[in-house]
Amino acid sequence: MEKRTVLVTGAGSGFGKAAAIELATRGHAVIATTETTDQADALQAEHPELTTMKLDVTSDDDVALAAGLSVDVLINNAGMGVMGPMATVPMDRVRAVFEVNVFGMIAMSQAVIPGMKERGSGRIINVSSVAGILASPLTSPYAMTKHAVEAFTKSLRGELAPHGIDVTKVNPGPYNTGFNDRMVNGITEYIDAGDTSAHETNEVVRQIVLTDQLDPLEVARTLADLTEAEETPPETLLPEGIGELLQAVITAEGY
Repeated sequence: MEKRTVLVTGAGSGFGKAAAIELATRGHAVIATTETTDQADALQAEHPELTTMKLDVTSDDDVALAAGLSVDVLINNAGMGVMGPMATVPMDRVRAVFEVNVFGMIAMSQAVIPGMKERGSGRIINVSSVAGILASPLTSPYAMTKHAVEAFTKSLRGELAPHGIDVTKVNPGPYNTGFNDRMVNGITEYIDAGDTSAHETNEVVRQIVLTDQLDPLEVARTLADLTEAEETPPETLLPEGIGELLQAVITAEGY
């Protein structure tokens, strides 16, 4: 397998960290980026096989650093989770999740695309979510961003294919990285005390998202497999059949 230089955003934890380690184990040169310097230093100390750097995808100066790197594969993994009733979630939280999940992803892609075009090759792997194809009450702030990722990825795939650049995405379901727990546990912060129906719905969302979460190594290995693949599919839903399963659950709940 040809050794590739892979930049992973949001590698301080979760899918990003696991994918960076998996890729390094397979012999690739991995640039594992994190939101803060402390995270980068901690990751470097724990995994010296990685090249780590602080790269906040919402910082223009940080994103500009990526343009100077010769990256074969970009894994746009950095993400932020916000859920709650759209009537009461503060607009600054809605804007913040779009800044990371959508605008940060676009900015990172724009940073590496010129170099990939010049070389006539490259790959961009966007981490979306099943929330990119499904939405239910209380999930909108997060689901809206992932719906945007769907459109971005599909359009970019067609635009860059003539330049020898491959674009694909993964849509993970409920995996046990801690991300889902933090996002779901934060919902009550935005529910009015007297909104009984929202509190009831919140319990349903907790059951759907947090029950029997899966091993995130499956996602990490899939990201590594996509990095190494000769060609990629437009999308990969994880685990197989998760979209249909969650749609059935949501429908059963009357949403």
